[in-house]
Amino acid sequence: MIRTAKRLESVQEYYFSKKLREVRGLMAKGRPIINMGIGSPDLAPSEAVIQTVQKAILDDGAHQYQSYQGLPEFRNAIAEFYKRKFGVTVDAGNEILPLMGSKEGIMHISMAFLNKGDEVLVPNPGYPTYTSVTNLVEAVPVYYDLTEGNGWFPDLDILEAQDLSKVKLMWVSYPHMPTGATATWEQFSKLIAFAKRNDILLVNDNPYSFVLNDNPQSMLSIDGAKEVCLELNSLSKTFNMAGWRVGFVLGNAEFLEAVLKVKSNMDSGMFYGIQKGAITALESTDAWYSDLNELYRERRQLIFQLAKKLGCIYDEDAVGMFVWAKLPMSITSAEAFIDNILYDRDIFITPGTIFGSNGEGYIRFSLCVSKEKIQEAISRFE
Repeated sequence: MIRTAKRLESVQEYYFSKKLREVRGLMAKGRPIINMGIGSPDLAPSEAVIQTVQKAILDDGAHQYQSYQGLPEFRNAIAEFYKRKFGVTVDAGNEILPLMGSKEGIMHISMAFLNKGDEVLVPNPGYPTYTSVTNLVEAVPVYYDLTEGNGWFPDLDILEAQDLSKVKLMWVSYPHMPTGATATWEQFSKLIAFAKRNDILLVNDNPYSFVLNDNPQSMLSIDGAKEVCLELNSLSKTFNMAGWRVGFVLGNAEFLEAVLKVKSNMDSGMFYGIQKGAITALESTDAWYSDLNELYRERRQLIFQLAKKLGCIYDEDAVGMFVWAKLPMSITSAEAFIDNILYDRDIFITPGTIFGSNGEGYIRFSLCVSKEKIQEAISRFE
């Protein structure tokens, strides 16, 4: 009898993979479901990006295997983007590694640095993939609390009082997903100092910097950050390129060499045309960001109206492409609450519990829904 690997016993099917099958099943039966659950941009990349890809597929060598490290001009564009937008200087030759989406980087980094039994600090609430990948590589997730009362930032004094001798890696994500919280320079500095004191590799997952955020930040801008820090970024949210699978990781050359050892055994390079399109995206003018954010701002105001209809409260200063909303005190189960809305009102909203136990009592709305659909959702409660 052929059995699956024991590592699969430590993980479950990704929530959205399972839940969206349920949602599609309802839609197949004719239910008019409005999906406010997943953060997959419903808008297109810029016309310039699309035209670049169309032209690039005719270039000599466009359909051959590409370098595992990406085109030199792509790495240069990333370096210039980080210098221009974050004030961060990185060596395009050895401190940047393109990825097929930043989610790929979570697995690659984990495989490169974690041994069986190593411990990993994982935010609660936080992106579920941090936990599942940690389990898949047979490391041990150790959850640290993020709470509204502490601005969704870890209490480093509490963490430092714990036994951290087995901790090898720490995941952080600012701007934070799912809450939309941001971190200050001082908080970034404290995280870097904490990682140095405890010999921990700190990884900042940073794909939401430019969505409804007037102050984009990179942890790599802190002096000495490269000694202990890697940063993941992605073109998915900022440039509406989620399905293109374009991301990258930045940090010191020694760390990236280790990640490359894993990556080079798992793919054969990113498609040439996509890299060319990514270069054009990274060179976008300020008008691209302002126009996109104006649209998201209009959608967010409507989502606020919907949240009020549900009796929720929220932080109007949070950033990113989601609205994290606190349920009324009378609601005891976020999952039961959203299921009732799904089946009674044909609207799918994400329960906060999928991001960890500290997500109980919260729900998350995506802004990747047209204004017309949000207005229709509002009308279903009138």
